[in-house]
Amino acid sequence: MEVKMLIGGEDLAAETGRTFDRIDPVTGEVATTAPAAGAADARKAAEAAQAAFPGWAATSPAERRALLNKAADALDAMTPEVIAAATSETGATGPWIGFNCMLAAGMLREAGAMTTQILGEVIPANKPGTLAMAQRKPLGVCLGIAPWNAPVILGTRAVAMAIACGNTAVLKASELSPATQLAIGEAFRRAGFPPGVMNVITNAPEDAAEVVNALIEAPEVRHINFTGSTGVGRIIATKAAQNLKPVLLELGGKAPLVILDDADIDAAVNAAAFGAFMNQGQICMSTERIIVQDSIADTFTERLAAKASALPAGNPRDQVVLGALVTPEAAEKMDKIIADATAKGGTVVAGGGRDGAIVEATLIDGVTPDMTIYAEESFGPVKPIIRVKDDEDAIRVANDTEYGLSAAVFSSNIQRAMAVADRIESGICHINGPTLADEAQMPFGGVKDSGYGRFGGKAAIDAFTSIRWVTIEDPHQHYPF
Repeated sequence: MEVKMLIGGEDLAAETGRTFDRIDPVTGEVATTAPAAGAADARKAAEAAQAAFPGWAATSPAERRALLNKAADALDAMTPEVIAAATSETGATGPWIGFNCMLAAGMLREAGAMTTQILGEVIPANKPGTLAMAQRKPLGVCLGIAPWNAPVILGTRAVAMAIACGNTAVLKASELSPATQLAIGEAFRRAGFPPGVMNVITNAPEDAAEVVNALIEAPEVRHINFTGSTGVGRIIATKAAQNLKPVLLELGGKAPLVILDDADIDAAVNAAAFGAFMNQGQICMSTERIIVQDSIADTFTERLAAKASALPAGNPRDQVVLGALVTPEAAEKMDKIIADATAKGGTVVAGGGRDGAIVEATLIDGVTPDMTIYAEESFGPVKPIIRVKDDEDAIRVANDTEYGLSAAVFSSNIQRAMAVADRIESGICHINGPTLADEAQMPFGGVKDSGYGRFGGKAAIDAFTSIRWVTIEDPHQHYPF
């Protein structure tokens, strides 16, 4: 498949004419040929978004809502072609990408509904005869940098609320899913958005730093959001700070699933398997540490291992639960994680096998802090089981990480679960549910090295608008001189 960038409503190649190929991680064939943008293309996208901004900022909430709803309908209708593109580009299964399209369409509709919730306030003024107000104003051009792992959800989230608030947007697509994320731009175009409100650019992996730097430095860009690794997030935050531009960061995770000794074991097993192995564990909220209390650890581990061993892995075009990892290199990393853990006393109780980019659902019991898998985000279907003695020990292990995005606690005693959950350092926590969940209206984001700022609902209005103080005063007021 050959694709073009969307800039100012037009399908464009890179100014240099360069392209790059995205390779299917399963077949090794070319999945997509896309434009390899450079700094000049980045500036062109920013300028197109700026040209569209005054007109778009002046549109009514009803106009924005209607267009966002049309974009949602367009994305729904495009689901089969998006599934085909994303399966080839990322190795994901059809059900996962179908869910991506469904939730992304929901995000567009939620953003449309929020257009009438961009509220200001009247503030009591000390000056007599003065009406003082705080108004919410759009920022201008918003840059969204989205990853490949939930390509439709995260690409849409990077722009939906920004556009709903009256901003225009540039989406920098992931090098690993260019056609998939260009489809988001196409949904906006089919909906009838004015040219330049939504722009999508693509770049080769070796040009990423150049393109991102050019976008952040572009004077038209007034806000940046980034979803991806903590290491890259630090670079983007530093660059943005040098240009005095605010950033919303949703970064890595090492989500703990804490299973207390009074938990419903079968329910916890189901949540652990879903949270650990959906999309091959390549989700920022994926269960990355299964923390279980000693008295039930043997029973829990036996049941979870049986469930994991029964999950089929293979070509994502077949009837499987686990498809491919995004690259063969990502799959090879799983081998290293397993070898490190077993060399240090860990036991593989399920899975452990690999065929190219396809890795079985794998569990390692007896994980200790000296193992790579204890602290580092695996971002794959290899998961640690960590045994703890009591609630205090479970809380200590849950917080023994630089990350703080999602978490979960299982217990039949809600007061006990709440007490544990309240002490876990994370931006999201679920009781008796998996670490993996997303809804368009929820405040989504983390603490510590998982980033700052929130997507979703009213929290996103805060992110994508500024507050302006406005007064209406008595023209005949008294002055001291």
